[in-house]
Amino acid sequence: MVEQPIKVALVDDQQLVRAGFRMVIDSQPDMQVVIEASDGKQGLREIERVGCDIVLMDVQMPTMNGIDATRAITSSSAEAPRVVVLTTFDNDEYVLGAISAGASGFLLKDADPEQLLDAIRTVHRGDAVIAPRATRNLLRHLGPLIAPGSTREETSARALPSELTPREVEVLAAMARGLTNGEIAEQFFVSEATVKTHVGRILAKTQSRDRVQAVILAYQVGLVDPDDVLRGA
Repeated sequence: MVEQPIKVALVDDQQLVRAGFRMVIDSQPDMQVVIEASDGKQGLREIERVGCDIVLMDVQMPTMNGIDATRAITSSSAEAPRVVVLTTFDNDEYVLGAISAGASGFLLKDADPEQLLDAIRTVHRGDAVIAPRATRNLLRHLGPLIAPGSTREETSARALPSELTPREVEVLAAMARGLTNGEIAEQFFVSEATVKTHVGRILAKTQSRDRVQAVILAYQVGLVDPDDVLRGA
């Protein structure tokens, strides 16, 4: 049985950006661009009409920005497409807002073609959507915005679920440091399949849509110190 290609939507108000991404994506046998839209509202209409697996979403667009569009997509259903934010990190608050809205990863607009394709495949399989370098970039630009709550009320509102086992807490901390499943397996002397099981349980217990959301929670509750991660970069 032949696998269906990954269906990609491009939502960006820059036509040249869309054209460049389409050329790279459509050159691959396992993926194709099925939607192009110049703003969030048009993107939502086309995604509802055509359907897709992955959305490459710009943040700053006319009519409806990428943050509002991402929130609308990810809250629509459990089977909603995954969103990758297109960014240059020019506006950190916009990027954090998009992730909080449910985006599954980051992609720099000037990324190499190989990085673009790898990001699409990685997010599509729901695995390791924050690579070590991307984690360090996130912390470098957004660290002050995702630091633990400064008040007792904020901290208690964002606490780790008590259902997490000690090993799951350790795996979450490793995820937050940017380790891949393979690297976590080596660190704890277990199989990669075991790590995937831990990650799945962590996402379920923390009610995180994906690794991005779980990692941000880890920083918000103070499980990992962003400065330590950056020093180890």
